Amino acid sequence: MRARKVDYTAVLIAYFSFIVLGMPGALLGIVWSPHMRETFALDLDGVAALYATVSIGYFVASFISGRLFSRYNIGLLLTGGCAIAAIAFTGYALASTWGLVVAIGFAAGFGVGILDGGMNIYFAAHFDSRLMNWLHASFGIGATLAPFIINIVLINNGSWRIGYWMIAGLYVLVAILYFVTRARWLPLDGVVDQAKARKGTPVRDTLRLPIVWVGIIFFVLFAGLESSTGQWSKTIFNESRGVPETIASNWVGLYWLSFTIGRIFFGFIVTRVEASRLIRICMFGALAGLALFVWNPFLESGLLAVALFGFMLGPIFAMMVTATQERLGGTHAANAIGFQVASSTIGIGLMPGLLGVAGVTFGLESITVALLVVLLIMTVLYELWGRMPVRIAA
Repeated sequence: MRARKVDYTAVLIAYFSFIVLGMPGALLGIVWSPHMRETFALDLDGVAALYATVSIGYFVASFISGRLFSRYNIGLLLTGGCAIAAIAFTGYALASTWGLVVAIGFAAGFGVGILDGGMNIYFAAHFDSRLMNWLHASFGIGATLAPFIINIVLINNGSWRIGYWMIAGLYVLVAILYFVTRARWLPLDGVVDQAKARKGTPVRDTLRLPIVWVGIIFFVLFAGLESSTGQWSKTIFNESRGVPETIASNWVGLYWLSFTIGRIFFGFIVTRVEASRLIRICMFGALAGLALFVWNPFLESGLLAVALFGFMLGPIFAMMVTATQERLGGTHAANAIGFQVASSTIGIGLMPGLLGVAGVTFGLESITVALLVVLLIMTVLYELWGRMPVRIAA
């Protein structure tokens, strides 16, 4: 059962925290090449090691978030996650070696994973799909702002480290907000099966459902696709297609802007149109955008391609989380959503690095083809997920 009265103070704090959540990944896509890799004397695909450790920490936090948020004070859990993230990004800004950055990545992933996984579970349990979609639109706002902000810093000969100092400071602020409002965050007991509210649904019961595994694979590919586009678009535009670096960075910012606009737009209509129909429309629109990205008939088509792709891809995550809550119900939804968010970290951790290796081996344009293939597989998986019966394990 959803809460009858919406606590808009809590909602606004959650939205602000997701703006901050969206910044680090988009920032890395801009500062990695050439700035960070020149600082640490790395090859183009060296970023794979950082993605790996971040994703491991993210995975651990997201995987256990369903259990943690069913048992403990939600406000304090969110405070702790944000504090860990703030310390980790301070470490990024201070690190003198790449090995140290990679090691700190685990803590960064764990901290933001607590926030991401926990808040997805919380919103799916307490709020409708409209507010959920706007939560994810807030992520897009952060991802949009980060490239433009760091681009200004870099144009004025500032260091890439300034971006991480900024993010660390914002996480400190978010941690304070969650601590001060810790009493406002409602427990999940009222929205899960009461017989299992105190102990939580066993993980093994949820993992027995085939539909959960299809959803997990879908989210692995979705997150990898989203992050890989943000990570490698600038490099493709600049180093393969000859777009000047500043313009290429701004085009990536516009990718994230269209991503955000898509989430806001569909946030208005998701309660009026069947979610399955909207997701299908978004999937085919995203396919059109990536097909244009691969084709690249003229220089500016790259901007049009990532803008269309971002607009259509952006809303899918939130709509799938909401659909999972509706299909699996209170008993299994918290675990399933936690698994989905956790599994998305596998895509974030593996796909950008693997595509970087492919870019070095087969050329940067091979990355665009790989992205299109991944989206085609996602489309098939979604159709399968939508047709699978939901069988609750005994």
